[in-house]
Amino acid sequence: MAENGTDCDQRRIRMSKEQHNGNFTDSSMLSERKRREREERLNIVLWKKPVVTLQYFCLETLINLKEWTIKLWRRRGILVCVLLALAVLTAMYYIEGAHQQYVRYMEKKFFWCAYWVGLGILSSVGLGTGLHTFLLYLGPHIASVTLAAYECNSVNFPEPPYPDQIICPDEETTQGSISLWAIISKVRLEACMWGAGTAIGELPPYFMARAARLSGAEPDDEEYQEFEEMLEHAEAAQDFASRAKLAVQNLVQKVGFFGILACASIPNPLFDLAGITCGHFLVPFWTFFGATLIGKAVIKMHIQKLFVIITFSKHIVEQMVALIGAIPSIGPSLQKPFQEYLEAQRIKLHHKSDSAVPQGENWLSWMFEKLVIVMVCYFILSIINSMAQSYAKRLQQKMYSEEKTK
Repeated sequence: MAENGTDCDQRRIRMSKEQHNGNFTDSSMLSERKRREREERLNIVLWKKPVVTLQYFCLETLINLKEWTIKLWRRRGILVCVLLALAVLTAMYYIEGAHQQYVRYMEKKFFWCAYWVGLGILSSVGLGTGLHTFLLYLGPHIASVTLAAYECNSVNFPEPPYPDQIICPDEETTQGSISLWAIISKVRLEACMWGAGTAIGELPPYFMARAARLSGAEPDDEEYQEFEEMLEHAEAAQDFASRAKLAVQNLVQKVGFFGILACASIPNPLFDLAGITCGHFLVPFWTFFGATLIGKAVIKMHIQKLFVIITFSKHIVEQMVALIGAIPSIGPSLQKPFQEYLEAQRIKLHHKSDSAVPQGENWLSWMFEKLVIVMVCYFILSIINSMAQSYAKRLQQKMYSEEKTK
């Protein structure tokens, strides 16, 4: 009997080992297949497979349009209310009356705010890669206002043409009367709207992780899968990147609102992980979005504004140009275009809108314009590649589902 019991135990252990080995083999085969499929998707880019990439991009666009149409139809009550409100606003816009001056004012402010909110969303929405709109648009805007404020000794730029064009006001001002707070107040609306846009752009990772956790289905987002793997192997994390991600995850999970606020208030390339963490642990929406909005649109934006304003203050700019000229051999040749650019900006600020502005192009402005064009083109290409790869992922998942049902 003892021998029979021992034999049964040995068979049971052997069967459990075989089952474990089988599961391990299946999981390793599955991970190998996922790795291979990911490599295949990453090869679907315009410069390698242009025809396939464009075809998949068009098909993914049609699928997304269909999904959005279905969602709008399900919320047709809200859609009807929005359309009625737009009809009323359109009627007020075209009907003549004393209210037109307020309508024009609100129109200008609305489009100005929408412009900066849109740029903020593009900066953080994560369509393949974000467009660095702070470096391309908001930073140069704050810098130009700062240079103009010190040159004009005022921030009362006439509207119009400001904000489209900055022209010194006619009022007489004393030298050195401009203050740092006055410049901060002048660009506060643009900066806060941009910051609010970046906060809105952080919502997709949150909603994706929340939906995956509530549904219990296997998520199809690679960042979420990496997040779950990080949770499983938290203790074994050795490299700096893994420890940094784990620190962000622990801060958000344990501290809550103030942890999210701290992560959002500093330049943080790992903030997508904070959104995934909040969605995974079912943090309430307004806790996550409120902390993100305050951190990005108020705290972080004032830090970034101060940095740009101080960097482009008149005396610091003059010192920087002087330091460039002190570089041996190439210093004077590099200093000249900077001096010409600053002089051209000063002349432009003191020209009224009805007078002719001297024409001339500096190679710095020419390079910046080309840099903007290149980055915008790269952003569009990244969106096309990302959407094409999303469609390829749909095909791979469909094929995998069909294999499981066989």
